Amino acid sequence: MEGSIHLVGIGGVGMSALAQAYLDVGYAVSGADRSLRADGRCTPVLEALATEGVRLFPDDGSGVGVGTDRLVVSTAIEDTNPDLAAARARGIPVVHRAAALSELLSARKLVAVAGTCGKSTVTAILGHVLVECGFDPLVVNGAQVVGWDANGTRVGSVRKGAGEYAVAEVDESDKSLTAFHPYAAIVTNASADHYSKEEMAVIDGRDPSGKRHSCRFIHEAEDALGVFPMPGAHNRANARLALAMAIALGADPAKAAAALATFPGVERRLQRVGSVLCGDQEVAVYDDYAHNPEKLHAMWTTLAEAYPRGVAAVWRPHGYGPLRKMLEPLAAAFRGVMRPQDALVLLPVYDAGGTADRSVNSDALAALMGDAPGVVKLVSDLEEAEEYLRARADAFGAIVTAGARDPGLPVLARRLAGKER
Repeated sequence: MEGSIHLVGIGGVGMSALAQAYLDVGYAVSGADRSLRADGRCTPVLEALATEGVRLFPDDGSGVGVGTDRLVVSTAIEDTNPDLAAARARGIPVVHRAAALSELLSARKLVAVAGTCGKSTVTAILGHVLVECGFDPLVVNGAQVVGWDANGTRVGSVRKGAGEYAVAEVDESDKSLTAFHPYAAIVTNASADHYSKEEMAVIDGRDPSGKRHSCRFIHEAEDALGVFPMPGAHNRANARLALAMAIALGADPAKAAAALATFPGVERRLQRVGSVLCGDQEVAVYDDYAHNPEKLHAMWTTLAEAYPRGVAAVWRPHGYGPLRKMLEPLAAAFRGVMRPQDALVLLPVYDAGGTADRSVNSDALAALMGDAPGVVKLVSDLEEAEEYLRARADAFGAIVTAGARDPGLPVLARRLAGKER
């Protein structure tokens, strides 16, 4: 294939996956990202893309030139973005990420996975099960799957496959899922994370008799579901959905169930990265993407069951708008799961720049949690969070870093576990 594609915000989970998918079918790819540093250091995802030949630029318009055939943006890209302005000045077509991905997947039978919670995990599990059952699917996910990064040389959220099916996570947060025309679909759940429930629409695929076509496959999945390595009832529910879809697509139930036992896991989905040794006490260290009340509740209750000694969570809100919208539900979620032996370490909102309304921050959440069991501690940055946890690690059974967007959270988890400076 010929063509040069430039992606704005190429370091993000969605854009980096799209970049990898473009590379896999032969496009020349470039991109810009705010996380590129003047000293040349960048995130592991950007390093992997650079290894594959992607040309990386600062977010200043310099990467958009006469050789650029198309500019791809997401809903998060503001209208004043320099790359977008440069593309418009040159008459370069601008395409939304969802439309670009839909076009890339149009030659396959698309299995789309949507929902407020669990869609990345379900996409990963389904992709793995179909691989093990001989389907060789193309998979484009919103999270990296353990082992798919080819030792850091490619983006691990994409699997290059030659089969007739493509499995892709599609996004409801900006309603861009409507750009896709799937052959089959999974909706994990729906809650008022990005939109109120009144703004949502769910299509019920029942026949006139009221019988759900998927019921038989759900029952078969219930019967077949056996050993699954990811902890938590929510992850068994995710596995059940993926298994039901695999069976509906023609996978042998026994082979599909056996594949679940070998699932390698998803990066930043209750991922155990190591432990801290405090005398004779081993404190487990986890990293998780949890960023809304439902995800945080599932994360904390799973860890609380496994670690009665106590859980310490470092959490950063991923945006000012989401924090403002979910302030009360977040406070209620934390109050509902915390125990006297637990601690919540609150970082400031992750600030990605732009013209966001910054009138609310983590102190507003802390103020709503004065009656919460356990300790609620406000810190100014990741360094202060690390200092606080190291001084008190022996009081807990597990430490978890949690939140979306901030690339420093998984780095902190690995540093606590002695795996990265």
